[in-house]
Amino acid sequence: MRLPLLFFLLFLLVILPSFLYLNYSVIQTREEAITLIPEIDNNVVKGPVVMPQLKNSTIKAELGQSSWKLLHTMMARFPERPTQDEKEALRSFIYLFSRLYPCGECAAEFQAILAKHPPQVSSREAASQWACAVHNIVNQRLQKEIFDCGKIAEKYKCGC
Repeated sequence: MRLPLLFFLLFLLVILPSFLYLNYSVIQTREEAITLIPEIDNNVVKGPVVMPQLKNSTIKAELGQSSWKLLHTMMARFPERPTQDEKEALRSFIYLFSRLYPCGECAAEFQAILAKHPPQVSSREAASQWACAVHNIVNQRLQKEIFDCGKIAEKYKCGC
């Protein structure tokens, strides 16, 4: 009977406080890290493509479909009246996405499109319409059906 009690006391006095301290220190470190994030250099955001060519056409097609779903859903959930910080976060994400996209040749094409059609981030509607227009530029190049951008909000309805 004394052995289980001893283990319970050991747990309460030694293990539990250590566990709580470790978890608290991780949270504290994370919070500190968030406040210490440096400004992102514009050269990092708008730098060259990082990824190599993606030769597998099946993977490339799946990646494209999934990526467009992500981008359109993100735009559909973007704030209607974003703050300046939210606008910059989305703009930076789009440019970083174009650098880090796993298909190097697709990323280069996306960067060329961004040079002519920079992200529109003033509102949810502007971001959604921009993404639809950019997607249609890609669809046209790939000889795919052009989507009616007037229906984009309904297709990616998010309940926002």
